[in-house]
Amino acid sequence: MLDAAVFASVAVLAFGGLAGWLGFRTYESHRAEVQREQFLRAAQQGALNLTTIDHEHAEADVQRVLDSATGTFYEDFSNRSQPFIEIVKTAQAKSVGTVTEAGIEQQTADEAQVLVAVSVNTTNAGAAEQLPRAWRMRISVTRVDGQEKVSNVAFVP
Repeated sequence: MLDAAVFASVAVLAFGGLAGWLGFRTYESHRAEVQREQFLRAAQQGALNLTTIDHEHAEADVQRVLDSATGTFYEDFSNRSQPFIEIVKTAQAKSVGTVTEAGIEQQTADEAQVLVAVSVNTTNAGAAEQLPRAWRMRISVTRVDGQEKVSNVAFVP
């Protein structure tokens, strides 16, 4: 009778431990998926921010890029933003980007490299209608104070 009670106690503890371990693994898996989606969404939005610019509200469009940026990308884009705005306004340019594909290339706890493919339709005053352009970008996303921000952008041939 004592052996049966010991066996039952060990079995309950083993099943409890297994259930706890499986629950923890499920939680970790869900957390990793949420994190992956946050990085992916930030990179996609960063690509849209960079490729959707209108001469009628270029300052606000550039500010949107800066609001979603950090680090050296923020500094570089900020330093070049005024000449960029002037070119967009002079050309009376309007571009609209659409993300066609995106995927995580690599990821750590606080950073991810995301490949993003974008189709960009651009119009300029007085210019003939242009065909959409396909751009591919490698976008680095860094979590800063609990928020995902674009930290680098490189165009991929």
